[in-house]
Amino acid sequence: MKITEKFLSLPIPPEAPDFLDQVQRSQRFRITGDAAPVRFSVTNSSDGACACEVGILEGLGSDYEPNSLFEFRKRTRTLNHGFNAVFIVPTGIGARIGGHAGDATPVVRMLAEFCDNLITHPNSVNASDLNEMTENTVYVEGSILTRFLMGTIGLGRVRSNRVLAIIDDHEDEIFVNAAVNAVSAARASFGLDCPKVIKMKHPVHMSAEYAGSGRAAGRVENFAALCEVLEKERGTFDAVAIASVIDLPLEYHEDYFSSDGEMVNPWGGVEALLTHSISSLFNVPSAHSPMLENREVADADVGIVEPRLAAEAVSMAFLHCILKGLHRSPAIVTDPAEIADYATLSAKDVSCLVIPEACLGLPTIAALQQGIPVIAVRENSNLMQNDLSALPWSKGQYFEVDNYLEAAGLMAAMRAGVDPATVRRPLAPTVVEHVSGANNSTGKKHRAVD
Repeated sequence: MKITEKFLSLPIPPEAPDFLDQVQRSQRFRITGDAAPVRFSVTNSSDGACACEVGILEGLGSDYEPNSLFEFRKRTRTLNHGFNAVFIVPTGIGARIGGHAGDATPVVRMLAEFCDNLITHPNSVNASDLNEMTENTVYVEGSILTRFLMGTIGLGRVRSNRVLAIIDDHEDEIFVNAAVNAVSAARASFGLDCPKVIKMKHPVHMSAEYAGSGRAAGRVENFAALCEVLEKERGTFDAVAIASVIDLPLEYHEDYFSSDGEMVNPWGGVEALLTHSISSLFNVPSAHSPMLENREVADADVGIVEPRLAAEAVSMAFLHCILKGLHRSPAIVTDPAEIADYATLSAKDVSCLVIPEACLGLPTIAALQQGIPVIAVRENSNLMQNDLSALPWSKGQYFEVDNYLEAAGLMAAMRAGVDPATVRRPLAPTVVEHVSGANNSTGKKHRAVD
């Protein structure tokens, strides 16, 4: 089995009322055989068509049946007993905020103050040896978060998870030791339950690439070997942390740290392909951290780097952040009756979605169809080229704001039940409609409107 990226040009305008259905039917004809989509994004939408990049899991055979990426279940009700927001910064798109190691965490911490739960994905808070998310932050792998918004799964709160750690049996023992020490540190510092660390002699082979849009992408080969380990250990763990080498040219390291944060982080795209596939096949939380390739990379003097890159510059194992996140990552609930239960977080509980401007993927499409308010942040510029305002939003469902400080204010108004328009000036006149009470001979009412 292997995981790759595929480009699709679809003659479907994103503002089409049945856009999701058309995408699903179209990809069935373009992704055939023993392959399944695990990641989907619209990188450019113009002139009534969409340029899409899709992560494809190939070579499944009859042993595995992945969960459908495009299945959608519309929520039949909305619960207002809590304010639960979803915060997304898609991985590998060069986002100005959240495009590097955990540099969206200050935004996560701020927005979490306005929520009962802030549901987000690893890319937002993973910062190598750091993970400073708040107690009410719900750490959810990206494809699980997509299925959550699509209405096909729920999230069950846990006190803790048994986190299985799977690492490369690196030819240089210093990197193996660093990974094992990171696991031991997590056990000693916050009480992580790690049943075991498994060293894979023949691990998955991950290589980083850039897609045509400039997004970080990549390839994963020998994925079957990892699946065999997970099958063998099934029932002994609740979440899986993976640390493995990602092949990329040496100059990428040098260019990345000298780019002042302008270069798209090359590691995140292929990591997302891997974890999306794991979660799709096994329905468990997963996250990945890179192992350094060799001592030449480890010993490189990168100097004082741009602050957004600093967490990566000071780490050796890059593992602690995912161990902390997976420690309490929620369980995936698939039974419809349990999804509908009040104790389970599901699409019915989502109060709003916060995204960077121009990001059009399944979470945004799901929010559109679920009637979930969406807040798009202009300041968080990125590589995506989509006009989200052109989508067929309901009145009062789509908001564009300049920055995350403004997004926080908008969320506060939503939570308080205050119409955001009433806190701005000028205040629009109150609409008054006059309806006559007299009936004519046909029983029709005469209406005059001011």
